[in-house]
Amino acid sequence: MRYVNFAALVVVMAILHAAGAVALASDPAPPVAKGATDQPGKPQKPSADAPATEHVWEVNDLNRPKPPIQDPGPAGDKEFSAPPDGASVLFDGKDLSKWERRPGAKEVKPSTEPKWKVANGYFEVVPNSGNIYTKEKFGDCLIHVEWATPAEVNPAKTGQNRGNSGVFLPGRRELQILDSYGNETYADGQAAAVYGKYPPLVNASRKPGEWQSYSITVEQPRFNANKKMIKPCTLTVHHNGVLVQDHVALEGGATEGQLGLQDHYTPVRFRNIWVQKISSPEK
Repeated sequence: MRYVNFAALVVVMAILHAAGAVALASDPAPPVAKGATDQPGKPQKPSADAPATEHVWEVNDLNRPKPPIQDPGPAGDKEFSAPPDGASVLFDGKDLSKWERRPGAKEVKPSTEPKWKVANGYFEVVPNSGNIYTKEKFGDCLIHVEWATPAEVNPAKTGQNRGNSGVFLPGRRELQILDSYGNETYADGQAAAVYGKYPPLVNASRKPGEWQSYSITVEQPRFNANKKMIKPCTLTVHHNGVLVQDHVALEGGATEGQLGLQDHYTPVRFRNIWVQKISSPEK
């Protein structure tokens, strides 16, 4: 019968355990994705070969993929439609009586009278004269806007310096207006983008000087009896008849607001603007 030296066995096992611990400690750390950060609370910018769903793009990121170009086809009567019965006609081709400007804080003689040019059935941004807003406020609504960027393009003007304006949605962000026909810029700043947030699904822009249209449906947020938001504001947009924003969510708790147009130092033209209010059974 053999006798086991238990004391010696315990010593051997202790040595083996220590060796294993050293080996584990010396194993290399798992690889960190290129461009990632381990700082808590800071959005991580994934590697270029990561799946698109993992990207967290910074605002106005030039590396963000550009929407594909889609020819909207020739303009039709349906696209440039007349206002339906009961719609609020905000420009009838004659004057800007339904609009107002917001005077600057340093203006010597502040005036709410719009200074934009009205001629030949359209009105045009007068650069540096200020944004304009509707006197009326809107909640759930369908907004129709027709616009055109300058026909003559200055070769020195590119990106955001070419045909820039915007539609300020009621109580919401800006829907960008820009000459995006053969004009490179960041994806969330081109025509039909929710500026700084959502690029359009496609680039459906027409040539400079040609009339274009936005059909914008705004569904304001819903709240329960305790005033807790149960459904955010959503936005759907057709650019020249092509779907470019599909029920995207917008932040904020306002349930109505003024519609605005931006003076971004470019003589962009507008015509045939009307808003149809939407009555929802949910409200």
